[in-house]
Amino acid sequence: MLKSLTIQNYALISRLEIDFSKGLSVITGETGAGKSIIVGALSLILGQRADAKSIKQGEDKCSIEGLFDISSYEGLQSFFFERELDYDTQNCILRREIWSSGKSRAFINDTPVNLNDLKDLGAFLIDIHSQHQNLLLSNNRFQLQVVDVLAGNKNLMDKYKDEYQNFLSIRKRLQELQEKAKTHSSEQDYLRFQFQQLKDAKLKEREQTELEKESETLIHIEEIKNGLHRIEHLLSDDEQGIVVALKYALNTAQSISKIYRSSDEIAERLQTAYLDLKDLMLEVNAQQEKLELDPERLQWINERLDLLYSLQQKHKLNSIESLIALRNQFEIQLQAIESYDEAIEKLQQQLSVSQNKMLQLAKELSETRKAAAVYLEKQLVEKVSVLGMPYMQFSCRIAGKEFPDSTGLDDVNFFFSANKNVELKPVAQTASGGEISRLMLGIKALIAGATALPTIIFDEIDAGVSGEIADKMGGIMHQMGNVMQVIVITHLPQIAARGDIQFFVYKDENNLLTETHIRQLSEEERIKEIAQMLSGIKLTEAAIENAKELLKK
Repeated sequence: MLKSLTIQNYALISRLEIDFSKGLSVITGETGAGKSIIVGALSLILGQRADAKSIKQGEDKCSIEGLFDISSYEGLQSFFFERELDYDTQNCILRREIWSSGKSRAFINDTPVNLNDLKDLGAFLIDIHSQHQNLLLSNNRFQLQVVDVLAGNKNLMDKYKDEYQNFLSIRKRLQELQEKAKTHSSEQDYLRFQFQQLKDAKLKEREQTELEKESETLIHIEEIKNGLHRIEHLLSDDEQGIVVALKYALNTAQSISKIYRSSDEIAERLQTAYLDLKDLMLEVNAQQEKLELDPERLQWINERLDLLYSLQQKHKLNSIESLIALRNQFEIQLQAIESYDEAIEKLQQQLSVSQNKMLQLAKELSETRKAAAVYLEKQLVEKVSVLGMPYMQFSCRIAGKEFPDSTGLDDVNFFFSANKNVELKPVAQTASGGEISRLMLGIKALIAGATALPTIIFDEIDAGVSGEIADKMGGIMHQMGNVMQVIVITHLPQIAARGDIQFFVYKDENNLLTETHIRQLSEEERIKEIAQMLSGIKLTEAAIENAKELLKK
């Protein structure tokens, strides 16, 4: 419930404070006095876009603050906790500040918030019904929302929306995977050829280095054998060979050891050298005998190296290890492509399960809507027919969709006729402005009993009506005030008289400026104000008596 509204430096208002109460509050005043300015200011703390032109002329900043009693509203605690805002079980303050520079700030309980947070919270607290909102009655989505509110199917609708989003998510993943599979399937033959070519090459790490060494050896085998032969000759020649010479030197050292002890060390070193070189001579001989020119082996090595070089050149790589890595990559890609079928089948199964669940929830929603449609048709005719449309006909028609969307399987369309024996047509095609106003009032009254919305504000919903019809509209709004806070801006005395309290908006004009003010009227002031609404500027006794009679109701 809105407890108070404080407005500073907004439009024609320097400072204005209004304290509201339960029940039905009416706001009256002359045309142009600023009644709708108050609604405009209130809209700002409910998250509407700000305009620096709204700031009072000559001022740099305006502010609007609303104090709300939220003690009877359940479910708000999670809103505050999710956004890490201070939570008071009794009161909540919404504030908006706007600067002439165009900058704007929003606050919830003195904590800065973004505009969406303000809008989301405001949607829980107040429903502002202005004349332009009557146009919503022609909107099929709004009509569906009305039926859903009366059906009380919010929990079911939340479940459906969750499953619908799950269905869309699975379908998107499936489509992406199918597209990827389609793209990759065209590459599959290419990848398989490349992979098979590398696989058939039977690549081994370090193979290229080893083959290059062996090729180098085989190409120069005669030169190598000649060199080894010369080494062997120098070591083993019977006349001038190094081994023969060392043997002779060793024998000499051993022969003088009896007379020259120091030659023992010389003999040992000569013995070591002799044995090493003799062993080396045998090794050189063995390598020389092992080396043979093998043209077939050389040809195979060259062909093998040509294959490795061509593969590296083809794939723009510089080592056999890189080719092995590429082969492994091709293999992984091929395995992924081959696994698409399995993954697609799995997603198709998930999609089928989700679709069945979604359709079941959509059918359950449809049942609740059909029941609510019957209730709406009966109750709306009862409420609105007394507002000057005794032969009114109304039908809430629900048509099925081929496939569900975000709201389910149902299209809702309100059909209306104000006259007996006249074909019903969509509301947008038949209802006049006054008829739309009365229909909306009836719908709002029905919704008021089905929702926990604490406050509703009607901004001249009485357009196009007068007299007894206005009196009955006032009666409906007064009944609504028994279960919620209702604030009505009106120019009709019949509605004004139905209020539990009445506010009067007026302009104070002088040579320097024009300002809008508001004050709560006493009983005597209400009589006078309603009488003037009945008779105009000239106040008559008949108008005063008529005003008293209206107030007695």
